[in-house]
Amino acid sequence: MAENQAVWGIEIGQAGLKAIRLRYAEAADQVIAVAFDYIPHPKILSQPDAVPDELISQALETFLSRNETKEDLIAISVPGQTSLARFIQLPPVQANRVPEIVKYEAKQQIPFALEDVIWDYQPLGGGVEESGYMLDAEVGIFAMKRDQVLKTLQPFVDRKMEVELIQIAPLGLYNTLCYDSLGMRVGEEFEGNPEESAIVVDMGADSTTLMVTNGSKIWIRNVPIGGNHFTRALTKEMKLTFAKAEHLKCNATRSEDPRAVFQALRPVFNEYVSEIQRSIGYFSSVNRDAKISKVYGTGNGFKLAGLQKFLQQNLQYEVERLDDFQSLVGDAVLNEPLFQDNILTFTVPYGIALQALKRTSIHTSLLPPEIATARKIRRKKPWAVVTAAALLVGLCISAVGYSNVANSVSTDRFGSVESKVKNLTTQVSGYQSSYAGAEGEFTALIEKGDKLVWNLDTRDDWLEIYKAIDECLPRDVDDEIDNEQIEKRNRIKLPGITVEHQADLAQWFEKLSPQAKSLLSKEDQATPPEGAGYVFTLNGVHYHHDESKPNTDVGVLYVHETLLKNLQSWTVKNPDSALVDVRKMGITHATVLSDSRDPFNFYPNGRPSGMRGGGGENQFGGPGGFAGGLGGGRRPGMLPGGEAGFPGGPGMGRPRVGTNRPEKEPKVMPIQRTTFELQFVWKPIPVLERQENPPESSNSEGEEATAEAG
Repeated sequence: MAENQAVWGIEIGQAGLKAIRLRYAEAADQVIAVAFDYIPHPKILSQPDAVPDELISQALETFLSRNETKEDLIAISVPGQTSLARFIQLPPVQANRVPEIVKYEAKQQIPFALEDVIWDYQPLGGGVEESGYMLDAEVGIFAMKRDQVLKTLQPFVDRKMEVELIQIAPLGLYNTLCYDSLGMRVGEEFEGNPEESAIVVDMGADSTTLMVTNGSKIWIRNVPIGGNHFTRALTKEMKLTFAKAEHLKCNATRSEDPRAVFQALRPVFNEYVSEIQRSIGYFSSVNRDAKISKVYGTGNGFKLAGLQKFLQQNLQYEVERLDDFQSLVGDAVLNEPLFQDNILTFTVPYGIALQALKRTSIHTSLLPPEIATARKIRRKKPWAVVTAAALLVGLCISAVGYSNVANSVSTDRFGSVESKVKNLTTQVSGYQSSYAGAEGEFTALIEKGDKLVWNLDTRDDWLEIYKAIDECLPRDVDDEIDNEQIEKRNRIKLPGITVEHQADLAQWFEKLSPQAKSLLSKEDQATPPEGAGYVFTLNGVHYHHDESKPNTDVGVLYVHETLLKNLQSWTVKNPDSALVDVRKMGITHATVLSDSRDPFNFYPNGRPSGMRGGGGENQFGGPGGFAGGLGGGRRPGMLPGGEAGFPGGPGMGRPRVGTNRPEKEPKVMPIQRTTFELQFVWKPIPVLERQENPPESSNSEGEEATAEAG
């Protein structure tokens, strides 16, 4: 908007056209009334025999014949009862997401598809922005059906009047009240009491608009009672025509019988006050902290004799007419008798003109977006042409300059140098290709070498874990090695050891039976394993069965007191070996999953030749030995009665060839065989990261856990 550009605020109501022309004087910070016009319709638009389109066209023709609008902005209003206004409280939301939330709320509040309406929204006072979030923000959503907006706009389009602003009448009232009566200015903080609210009662021909505000928040309601209802009451009670009743209503105090006139109007007065009281009551119930301080009356219908006093007596509020624009200057307009007689009806044109001058905080508009965009593009076209011309001139100048520079360069002067540069570039490219090939070959060799030695860092760990398992097995020492009682030998055979890598040891722990978990050490029971690691499964067998010690040396109890106990120890030291790390190296959660015990026939002199599996089971794990597997007895020696316990040894077995000596009855010893399955977790701990002393909750010190037989 150009500086000091004038604005026409126009309202076409039921009774006539009201227009006021304003200009803003920046130096004096004042709004000046330059001109006005009031054109009453020959008939009220709502009368049955009236044609609204023709009457509006006649009023606009008359207005254009009296006034010049070519260089001015034009703002028009639409009735509040044909539009929709909703006020919503937003939840705490990011400030940059307010438009998105408002659009969602508009879909909920507007009873039509958004494509069929023109709508806009206005953030109202009370919201606080903290850390990028809007708190307690209230938003007003204003909408009107597209076809009604276009119908209102059509008379102006037909006369080539470019409308810049379309605003609903209640917001025009709000602009006038805030700027003129409350003294609010754009960019200045309102110093009034936010709990005190004022009501503007705008009585029109067919309805009354109630607008309640405290300067920041707005509340709007339309009451379906207007000046025509008083006229119709007179036509009914006093049997008059509409025109005579209208004249009598406007001159009731000068009539022959004023008492009869007011008696006929009293029912409408009572109904009117009841509607206003009902609206105020609803507003007070929704806004409990609000306090009504004053009622402002406007609209030509408010000139009805006795209405102001009647409202003041029944509403118990001070009622004041808006018949003086305190913040408006321009004596040529303000002192005009026609303006003074109809000043109550210029409240809305005054308010929308103030908004077009950008003197109010309201910025919404129901002007169709496509029209606003087309005008913006049209206004920027001259500047676009100037910019394009400037760019074209600059391009021409640049082209001339580059042409002169290009003419200064020739192949004769620089051809040989360019050839040398090309040759050098080709040579550099060859070197780069050779380097890339050599680099790729080197990388491939490094990867191949890494594949060959990838396990060097961890192979010592595997040797150590198997050594730890071997050292945890029980064994005979010293004179016990020659013990001929098999059931008292301290030996356990491990026919199978399997290892499985677990990505999540917690899942393995959950699958353990309650009995298996009860065999864990107290520390392991309280701390289930986590993360990745290895699960070792030991499948073992032993023939140890000492009935003199039934609590320790019988069946699986022997495994508990020897192998399992050693695997749960911090370290293990056998009499004939050095100290070996167990839990210290990462072995935890050792437990026995299952076990079984069954009788077994042992043939100390070897199986008879007719029996299957000769020499198999009675060897107990190896040639001539009992321990077998990992960590058996230190002497893989002799079973009593034969060299290695095989059939055919000295003193038993198959008869010699050529003799008729019969075979001896085979010697058999019934013993107990125990098989079991044991598992433990291993999460390798590097040597440099191992603790010297076990935690306090560990079962025992490593130095005390020895490999003594049960």
